[in-house]
Amino acid sequence: MPLITEIRDLVGHRLDQAAGPDARLFTGPRGGRISTAVLRDATRWDEVVTALGYEHLRRHDLRHTGLTWMADAGVPVHVLRKIAGHGSLTTTQRYLHRDRQSIDAAGTALSAHLSARRSPDGPGFRVVR
Repeated sequence: MPLITEIRDLVGHRLDQAAGPDARLFTGPRGGRISTAVLRDATRWDEVVTALGYEHLRRHDLRHTGLTWMADAGVPVHVLRKIAGHGSLTTTQRYLHRDRQSIDAAGTALSAHLSARRSPDGPGFRVVR
């Protein structure tokens, strides 16, 4: 899992404190695995999403958002597949939700490319058959 600069020191410190083969980066209140219920209660998920007006939002949606942001940042889909632990690129691609701006930018880039190729005065002019 890639770590952004902002949390590297925090994670490194936590890993230095953990010991043994069963050590966990994050633990529940009794030191074991974090269950869905513990996570929901610890983050006050239901209260927070209700206050924000996003009652329909699920924690798993944050996984989609993170992968989409990494894709928007230019991380190749085959790398995202490894990060997500997916068995296929098809599964990973279902997680990616491109925003309207990136779709419009792709169209603009294609138009610029095609305009440059059609112009006999432009660089790289050639007839494509």
